[in-house]
Amino acid sequence: MVKNVIVVACALLDADNRVLLAQRPEGKSMAGLWEFPGGKLESGEIPEEALIRELHEELGIVVKKECLAPLTFASYGYKDFHLLMPLFVCRRWSGTPMGKENQALKWVRPVRLRDYDMPPADEPLIPHIMELASM
Repeated sequence: MVKNVIVVACALLDADNRVLLAQRPEGKSMAGLWEFPGGKLESGEIPEEALIRELHEELGIVVKKECLAPLTFASYGYKDFHLLMPLFVCRRWSGTPMGKENQALKWVRPVRLRDYDMPPADEPLIPHIMELASM
């Protein structure tokens, strides 16, 4: 039987329509790869609550539930588990994103996202972000 893992991710878009990427720190699986911020749901959490918590823990920003809009999701089979990853978009938050877990951060134009090595599950999300940013 396959283990299913749910991870939430966020495309934080700034006023210039750049998206924030975080680099996975050393010591974590897939270290060095760039990803959309987020993380695993804890027991009893809904996706929006998990994302609000993760964005605060990882980046030090405060996001309100009403500022999260679902965009798409990824469904990807890794060797040891199957990942389901809803992707939300957020254009409003309080605070300045900082890598609180020693991860590098970078604001990237959506057309440049493919220039960054990402986990395989994140790659199918790129066209959706590019389309959103071009609106």
